[in-house]
Amino acid sequence: MPKTPAVSILSAPVQSYSSLPTATPEDQGCEPSLLEQAHLQIDRRYPKMKSFLVLRHGKLVYEQYYNGHHAGALNDLRSATKSFTSILFGIALEEKLLPPLDTSVLFVLGKHMNRPGHRLLSSVSFHHLLSMTAGFRWKTGNKLGEPLIHQFHRNRRWASFALSLPIDEERIGSFQYRSTDSHLLSVAISEGSGQDAYAFAADRLFGPLDIHHSAWAPSPEGHSMGHVGLYLTSRDMAKFGQCCLQHGEWEGTQLIPASWLTLALNTQTEGYPAFGDYGYQWWSGKINGQPYSLAHGHGGQQIYLFPGLDAVVVFTQDSHVSRWKNPRRLLEQYVLQSMGAG
Repeated sequence: MPKTPAVSILSAPVQSYSSLPTATPEDQGCEPSLLEQAHLQIDRRYPKMKSFLVLRHGKLVYEQYYNGHHAGALNDLRSATKSFTSILFGIALEEKLLPPLDTSVLFVLGKHMNRPGHRLLSSVSFHHLLSMTAGFRWKTGNKLGEPLIHQFHRNRRWASFALSLPIDEERIGSFQYRSTDSHLLSVAISEGSGQDAYAFAADRLFGPLDIHHSAWAPSPEGHSMGHVGLYLTSRDMAKFGQCCLQHGEWEGTQLIPASWLTLALNTQTEGYPAFGDYGYQWWSGKINGQPYSLAHGHGGQQIYLFPGLDAVVVFTQDSHVSRWKNPRRLLEQYVLQSMGAG
């Protein structure tokens, strides 16, 4: 009897592709030739690109895949995972599964300490974690590289490691990109809901969005990684972005609190000039005069929301790279101009 060929978990059969309403670029006010120019530039100058999608007024108007990628293949979102963690935190907060944002993190996470923390740890709140202003001592490179992340990942007790970091008093309230903060948010979701973040997402977000082909890697303790580890198809990334753009509503149901999106997607603290300001695990700024919110991951995993244009743009690239090319220039020169934002 012939063996059934193995199927990678990163791919899905055609019938499981996520569906989205479609339209021509012209019907949704986009100049198709400019989108085609963006596609040609990707072919010529972005050898690691996997996908490029544009939604306008809720319709998929442009979709291209590269390097053997396809609509049923999963993308390693890397740090774009953080933005999903934020949204799930906001849902849990709305359901009163978590305490107010100004609550000390020890109220929920204290049980994960295996030794006394810094004397200022009790003053660190969930607002600090969400906005990455907690003041934990950390190293962050110019391109968001984190030399200490390998030490964190090698530890068998991630939550304890993150909570045991020294705190620089003068840094509390100032932004520093730090993945350990994001993971602690996932641990808090587990504590508050009794489910890991992936199971919580399946019930509250992914299920209602009809997202069923996905994966989310756990920490050694069994919590979903809050900072990386989420895998989704490009269409499902776009679908999530569209739900956020629609103030959390999807097919008549409020999935994400609109009040949370106002907090998460807009600036909470000054960020880094090369990436933008920072909300709650989302970047924000302007491109071609258009305000945007951005879920961003290493290698070029990006979900852009442009509320003024009613548009979502998704890029995915190979995540297993040390150097990568940011597709922002494609937005500036072609994609936004196709919508009249030159």
